[in-house]
Amino acid sequence: MTEPDAGSNSHNISTTATRDGDIYRLNGTKYYISGCDEAEAVLVVTRTSRDEATGYGKLSLFVVDLDSPGIDKTLIPVEITAPEKQFTLFFDNVEVPRERLLGEEGEGLRQVFMGLNPERIMSAAMAVGIGRYALSKATSYATERSVWGTPIGRHQGLAHPLAKAKVDLEMAKLMYQKAAWEYDNDIDAGEAANMSKYAAAEAALACLDQAIQT
Repeated sequence: MTEPDAGSNSHNISTTATRDGDIYRLNGTKYYISGCDEAEAVLVVTRTSRDEATGYGKLSLFVVDLDSPGIDKTLIPVEITAPEKQFTLFFDNVEVPRERLLGEEGEGLRQVFMGLNPERIMSAAMAVGIGRYALSKATSYATERSVWGTPIGRHQGLAHPLAKAKVDLEMAKLMYQKAAWEYDNDIDAGEAANMSKYAAAEAALACLDQAIQT
């Protein structure tokens, strides 16, 4: 889904799929696409038309084989991988059979968010886990290390920031659990998923920052 000039903003998707008889021709670029060196196919979000009322593109989803003529991929050098590699995908007049269209043409936005919401909830849960690990290491170190016979964790200047990081992390946990509950119960979880991902990311970064400073 993500693109160099759009990120994951579905309104700014510029990769197009143009109908040509029984095939579609895909043109555009996708950015930070995971695992292209292992997958046989990718799910590609494209713009097939434009909504005259809103001016936004109508989205359609296609299953595209990675060995299709016209597809090129370039490895993106990143410092951290977890564990899959990241790629830029280029689509140059790639022919995709009509039967590879998922659902109806122009109705892909709902399908996109059906995938994005659980992904964001999962990302929030992962961030909370990372924060917990960092906080656990920090509190253990603060308990074990002593200066002048006193564990450094007994000093308020160190203990209070760790406590605040713990509070923020627990609130983020509740937010992603609420989002997961809404999703599991067929409630529109878009808002809760977005907020939980943001809160969890911020909380995890605070935990990491405090762990480094401990």
